[in-house]
Amino acid sequence: MKNIISTLIVTLLIVSCGGEKSKNSVENILETNNLEKIRAKRSELVNDQQAIHDKIKLLDEAISTIDTVQNVPLITTITAKQEVFNHVLEIQGNVTTKNLLVIYPEYNGILSKIYVKEGQKVSKGQLLAKIDDGGLSQQLSQIQIQADLAKTTFERQKRLWDQNIGSEIQYLQAKSTYESQTESVNQMKQQLGKTNIRAPFSGVIDDIITEQGSVVAAGQSQLMRIINLDNMYIETDVPESYISNVTKGKDVTVNFPVLGQEIKTTIRQAGDFINPANRTFKVEVAVPNKDKSIKPNLTAKLKINDYTNEKAVLIPQSIISENADGEQYIYIVTDKNAKEEGVAKKVIIKTGKTQGDVIEVLEGIESGSEIIKEGARSVKDGQTVKVIKY
Repeated sequence: MKNIISTLIVTLLIVSCGGEKSKNSVENILETNNLEKIRAKRSELVNDQQAIHDKIKLLDEAISTIDTVQNVPLITTITAKQEVFNHVLEIQGNVTTKNLLVIYPEYNGILSKIYVKEGQKVSKGQLLAKIDDGGLSQQLSQIQIQADLAKTTFERQKRLWDQNIGSEIQYLQAKSTYESQTESVNQMKQQLGKTNIRAPFSGVIDDIITEQGSVVAAGQSQLMRIINLDNMYIETDVPESYISNVTKGKDVTVNFPVLGQEIKTTIRQAGDFINPANRTFKVEVAVPNKDKSIKPNLTAKLKINDYTNEKAVLIPQSIISENADGEQYIYIVTDKNAKEEGVAKKVIIKTGKTQGDVIEVLEGIESGSEIIKEGARSVKDGQTVKVIKY
């Protein structure tokens, strides 16, 4: 077809050149200075011009009919459809547990006996170690003897008093002595009980810090560390702007990069206090840990579902443009024919939240609209485009 057009142009040029050499050329007519001949020549040229224009029009019509690959932009499209959009807040946190404790002694003395080993499972209240009591046991035995005597004396004096025998002062003195001795016994037992180191909760002995035979000081010497991996959680700080969306019960996906593990869980607690230093609030996320593979202080990446739209329209962010007024717009295809040719139409949109490379469209697009994807930045409003399929 391009050869036909080229041949036609050459032919017109040849005819034109031949005419110029003839006696009836424009130059020859002008040299005659004859008004009638000049007017006649002009009318002749106008008629020739109209005839050429009609022939070009016929050629254009033939080209549009025969040539199936016209010079129109080739584009791809996506169809707008409603789908569930779960926006997530991505944040980092550390694993911790409330059942992680370093045990300190409550009594000064020599650590005379350790009954457990590192890695051993223990139950709440189980005896872990013993500190030499420094003679407290003997003192307790002596006080207990005195308390038993005071009890016997009081019981006898009470029986006499109940029979109205004896004075009230004797009864009260016996009662006071008994109660005093009983209190002394209880205090000594409590003091002696501090020499026994017991598990505050069920768990595993993670580390024996002080060796048997060492001298320990109350509240200062670290004896051992105990941990329970059942009740694990992740604590993290969330910006205050999310305080109305990040709430108790929200779904959370937790990824542990070191373990290559991902779990689904929920927020078990959301703080009500905003830290004025960094404008954040604390969130606790429960961590199921049946296989005990998750350890305290492990780094975790959290994806917290802070927003859900059940009927969202999502489009790639890359196809959105912005005009001088700051309005965002995209192009859709309208009036598409059987040859997949249609007209590009500019549509002003209003967007919402983003997630990865997609963005939520709140206004401007209806479900079912055909949106221009590839080629979106090269087309113009009202331009004819051709949709290609991959």
